[in-house]
Amino acid sequence: MNGIFVIAHAPLASALRQCVLHVFPDNQAGVVALDVQPNMPPEETLAQARIMLEQLGTSHVLVLVDVFGATPCNVAQKLVDGVRSKLITGINLPMLLRTVSYRHEPLDALVARALVGGAQGVMQVAITAPQNQNRRNHDQDPHQHQQ
Repeated sequence: MNGIFVIAHAPLASALRQCVLHVFPDNQAGVVALDVQPNMPPEETLAQARIMLEQLGTSHVLVLVDVFGATPCNVAQKLVDGVRSKLITGINLPMLLRTVSYRHEPLDALVARALVGGAQGVMQVAITAPQNQNRRNHDQDPHQHQQ
């Protein structure tokens, strides 16, 4: 079973972990989160990340970070080896939920699932009236019916 390691600007990593554990409460041991504090040197963050990665105790890990090029990503790039661990940036909750759902799959397949979940979770939602119902115009004068 793959481990999932979320590294993001504080408090995003912990918040995403809490959200995913709300849906999948049995996955506490397999999903860890590191909130990168604004005043913590990158070397300390990397040291903490290495400890957490060891404590995860899985042979394969998918590391998910928030923003490419920022400190969480730079730290994660020093953690992953590209074989037993892979890195994806741009984490969102749909991506994380999909990742937890399929964490039993091989790491390369899990990467593909995570990317699809993240992309499919981003969409514009049309605001239309439900089918067979008239849309009310809330800008109408409430006294329009009176003469």
